[in-house]
Amino acid sequence: MTQPHSSKPPATPGDQDATRPTPPMAPGDEAPAGTPGTGEKVCPTCGGTGRSAGGGDCPACAGTGSVTVGIGGG
Repeated sequence: MTQPHSSKPPATPGDQDATRPTPPMAPGDEAPAGTPGTGEKVCPTCGGTGRSAGGGDCPACAGTGSVTVGIGGG
């Protein structure tokens, strides 16, 4: 018995990441979460509370208390 032929090329390891939706970025993020060479840091605007001085969500981290920033260098 033969298998049905697909016109879709076989998946490569990087294909899974290309189809995964990108999480939304907060204004204080330097890159989307999970980007190689980045990491999470306590939001410098709210000190990690996720709240603004006015009581709403922090505008820099969108209420998460952390921002994604580039790490390393060299």
